[in-house]
Amino acid sequence: MVPAVLAGATFIIARSMLNARLILEDGTTYEGESFGSPDTSIGEVVFNTSLTGYQEIATDPSYRFQIVVMTYPHIGNYGVEKQVAQSETPQVSGLVVRDVIREPSSARSEISLPDYFAENKIAAISGIDTRALTRRIRNQGAMRGMITTSDRSHEDLLAEVRRAPSMNGLDLVQRVTTKEKFVFPYVAPASRPSTARIAVYDYGVKRDILRQLAQNGAEVTVFPAKTDASEILGGGFDGVLLSNGPGDPEPVTYAQDNIRKLVGNIPIFGICLGHQLLGLALGGKTYKLKFGHRGGNHPVKDLRSGRVEITAQNHGFSVDPDSLSTNDVEHTHINLNDQTLEGFRHRREPAMAVQYHPESAPGPHDSFHLFNDFMKMIGEWKGK
Repeated sequence: MVPAVLAGATFIIARSMLNARLILEDGTTYEGESFGSPDTSIGEVVFNTSLTGYQEIATDPSYRFQIVVMTYPHIGNYGVEKQVAQSETPQVSGLVVRDVIREPSSARSEISLPDYFAENKIAAISGIDTRALTRRIRNQGAMRGMITTSDRSHEDLLAEVRRAPSMNGLDLVQRVTTKEKFVFPYVAPASRPSTARIAVYDYGVKRDILRQLAQNGAEVTVFPAKTDASEILGGGFDGVLLSNGPGDPEPVTYAQDNIRKLVGNIPIFGICLGHQLLGLALGGKTYKLKFGHRGGNHPVKDLRSGRVEITAQNHGFSVDPDSLSTNDVEHTHINLNDQTLEGFRHRREPAMAVQYHPESAPGPHDSFHLFNDFMKMIGEWKGK
């Protein structure tokens, strides 16, 4: 139901509910109600354990070609506001929730979640037993799926799902990167004047990464993913950030080639996909996780300090720690849930990377300090 005002009185207008289905590539079908666009959406079905932050999740470019299942049951209660979006439009292929809130209660809300998804022509489904669905993904692994209101036969729709591309071998960076370089329009507080010029390779960068760089005293310029390293090295920049992004890192060979040219010539900080690409550029290998890490409650241990941080994560691939030369690379962080590699740094060159998201958005703020660590690395490099 949605409220409407007419001649000083408030009425409730009934919104028609369309039946919808979520069909997984193994043939499993879940029935619910459509609350976004009635169009059909296909993507890899994954789950996120965050309790809040559905708008940041929906607008994170790392979720391109993915249908996200929210494990928290009530989604949409505070609506949508432009300020917290991580990109201009939703990036997910679809959203799956137990209960959708159609009338947001926050005073800052600019539009309801159902209207936001309908306006952006993205399918979404509610009324699903998301706990049962999450257990299935954990047991069987992430798989392709479809949200649809179509009355076509189950067999026809399942065949279409199975024809969709697999995430393995899929370069999605070109679908989300900026087409032209731009200066991030953010003015740092007077107490934190700009002390460094940072170039950001946009593989699908979240806005809060750019905000964190600026808040730590950086002038930020964002570059398309295929920008030649020579433009960065010749542009008077003090450091390079390799951003997050969607898809399989292995086929993104143009990024790996450019990163190899940067290592040893400028300080580097990689986040998420940037972490994986730096690992590949240094001779390592990556592999696909069974169901990935997505949520705001992942414990990561800093192997140097012994400190444990609760982190925000969103990735389906990981760097094989055994593939990195220990003569060149120090493992700095591990995931305490499954012991996967969460961070490393070069032993001789100014290059570090983490698999998780220190900017959070959404998630805990335990790892904000990494942006300051990057700025310190730049300061040490400039002081040589």
